Amino acid sequence: MELESVGASFIRTGQVLIDRSAMSAAARWTQAVSEADGVCVVHLAAGADPCEVTAELRDQGLRASPNHVLRGQPLFFGGPASRPFPAEPVPFKRRRSASGVVIGLLDTGVAKHPWWSGSEWYARLAPEQADATEGSQAGHGTFIAGLLARAAPGAELRVERVLDGDGLTDEATVVRALHRMRQRPPHVLNLSFGCHSFDDRPPPLLTDAIRALDDTVTVACAGNTGSDQPFWPAALPYVVGVAAVDATLGRRAPYSAHGTWVDACAPGDWLTSSYLDTADFGGYATWSGTSFATALVTAAIADGAAEAPAREVAERLLEARDAEQIADLGVLVRGNL
Repeated sequence: MELESVGASFIRTGQVLIDRSAMSAAARWTQAVSEADGVCVVHLAAGADPCEVTAELRDQGLRASPNHVLRGQPLFFGGPASRPFPAEPVPFKRRRSASGVVIGLLDTGVAKHPWWSGSEWYARLAPEQADATEGSQAGHGTFIAGLLARAAPGAELRVERVLDGDGLTDEATVVRALHRMRQRPPHVLNLSFGCHSFDDRPPPLLTDAIRALDDTVTVACAGNTGSDQPFWPAALPYVVGVAAVDATLGRRAPYSAHGTWVDACAPGDWLTSSYLDTADFGGYATWSGTSFATALVTAAIADGAAEAPAREVAERLLEARDAEQIADLGVLVRGNL
């Protein structure tokens, strides 16, 4: 993936995202266009700057964005959120009765594991949705799937692989996956990845794709940046942005992002879940990060959605008068592991 940094963000070199309404306006910078699933990727002519082109198109009232690079959120500079550690097996008996609630999981995919052996949702999983086996974040999706399965045991997972083994994807890939979800929208959607934008404003094509899932509660990680800079899509006002607290359940985990745009927090340190079955790992790992705190909040909403609409459950969770509030981290969700 050829990319470049712009401030704290990363973008695909020479690419801008637009919708069809901006095609003619973008023509003078266009070398080629690829269109699929509701978004057009403009491959710019030599010398055209994606951020400058985006600014000009937006000045005309058009929807445009550089093709931002989004990342899964273990840290790249060390610490407990940087990588998984081997763990002993954890017993878990899957609930036989299904709740009818569907959780969408966009991530690195999901690997075979005893926790969901024989489940209908895993039997339907296409081979291309299997978890990555190589890369710094291989197993990320399997780890999250285990947290969801344990904390919302009656829910069905609907998995789509959008991150590679190093936890990288781009905005176009995510927008297209979200567009395809409109055919069968999940009740709750877990997005344990994100990005800073080049101008600290919400990326419009990503924003539109999430808003189009009207009845889906989208839950996204606040990021392991340790800063208060908005992280997208978590910082969108209609997305539940999730930070991580440490084992005290009263303090921010040092790596966790924070700010007024964060809606909820959950335990993120040293969680144990399902993982790849490799030479170093026997199918279980311990890992830390806002990615995994996000899964606990997703599961709490999905578990409640067996009895009430998911959006109503999310509103009660975030607005309850007796909810524990932590400054710049939102409502504390303790999780159910």
